[in-house]
Amino acid sequence: MSVGIVALVVFLGIIGWAAISDGMTPPSSIQTIDPTKVAVTPPFDHPGIRRTGDHSVDAYVVAHIFSFSPSTISIPAGTEVTFYVTSPDVVHGFFIADTAINMTVVPGWVNSAKHRFTTPGTYLLLCNEYCGSGHHFMSGSIVVK
Repeated sequence: MSVGIVALVVFLGIIGWAAISDGMTPPSSIQTIDPTKVAVTPPFDHPGIRRTGDHSVDAYVVAHIFSFSPSTISIPAGTEVTFYVTSPDVVHGFFIADTAINMTVVPGWVNSAKHRFTTPGTYLLLCNEYCGSGHHFMSGSIVVK
């Protein structure tokens, strides 16, 4: 019994030391939103792009059954986009092909990720969390010109 407790303490110590030495920290400044009021809460009451600099924008996206709002985002090449995504209904996914963006979108939470689109083209946006019977229709696109 005591060997098991010592092994558990050593294991948790190694995990904690590895997390701290790698700079991992719990998420901070978590944004939340009342999922029943997404449609009337700024900035998600008017989802879309807001310019924040010469080559940067914020994109506010609402994932809801079974689409994204807006469904298409158009930006110039070289633009850094910070995506802010929430859901008013169920858990959705937010995956942009050929990028490292892959988030789970939980009602009541605002998830975010940043990416610089340097190559022109159309990037497929998919829900990768099964969200219901119309899940396979839930897609969008990021058009980089």
